[in-house]
Amino acid sequence: MKLGRVGVWSSAPSLAPAASVREGLPELEELGFPTLWYPEGAGKECFSTGTLLLAWSERLVVASGIANLHARDPMAAANGARALGDAFPGRFVLGLGVSHAPSVAARGGTYARPLATMRAYLDGMDAAPYGGHEPEEPVTRLLAALGPRMLELAAERTAGAHPYFVPVEHTAFARERLGPGPLLAVEQAVLLETDASRARELARPYVGYYARLDNYANNLRRLGWADDDLADGGSDRLLDAVVAWGEADAVRARVKAHLDAGADHVCIQPLPAGDLHLAQLRELAPALLDL
Repeated sequence: MKLGRVGVWSSAPSLAPAASVREGLPELEELGFPTLWYPEGAGKECFSTGTLLLAWSERLVVASGIANLHARDPMAAANGARALGDAFPGRFVLGLGVSHAPSVAARGGTYARPLATMRAYLDGMDAAPYGGHEPEEPVTRLLAALGPRMLELAAERTAGAHPYFVPVEHTAFARERLGPGPLLAVEQAVLLETDASRARELARPYVGYYARLDNYANNLRRLGWADDDLADGGSDRLLDAVVAWGEADAVRARVKAHLDAGADHVCIQPLPAGDLHLAQLRELAPALLDL
């Protein structure tokens, strides 16, 4: 599994027209980004989306960031991953998460006891029978982990963790909790905009949406952020901490800070959401891919 040091995280595979994503993947590969992360959320179904991305590309590693465990039973997740691992050896990473209370409620489910839910789900995946051809290389599993106990579970039961919407100080915290061995793949929102007012205007919908979700808000509080930082779309200080904006060198510095703090891989998410943002990636590739 070769994620590389820097990949791309994009909501486009989940939200944008399929044709536009398909047309953009060859250039993404040509630019040299080795990994493409994509969400599930309220968009397209995770495993079908992953299959399309793998089929439309030649060498990209495709990673779910994340597959919502409330969307399918453990056997479906385990065997879907096995099928993709067999068809596309070494190119699919299964990121799993417990999601958030509003998202689970929208599916008609109940969000409760996330750690116990995830542990039981992993037990079910490990016990799932499979009549198909086992992949030669097991599919890499990661957990969408923020808090200390979920990070510890990620280290105990999977290849590592995929934290999302986190400042650099969380990366250092996550590495300490994971220990030196497990993979730490961190999402970092980016925006090539040098005007502070314009950058914050463009980034605030991203920050405001995630700051309202309890899991992310509680994670930031645990790191010392105040409720005032989370209110009204997020304070400028919080926005600057979770979105790397400016010229390519500023983005490079933030990505390097995550790597220096213990990340093995940083997946950059160009904003605003919903597009591959190939123009931004063209400018960022030379600044990032030598890290």
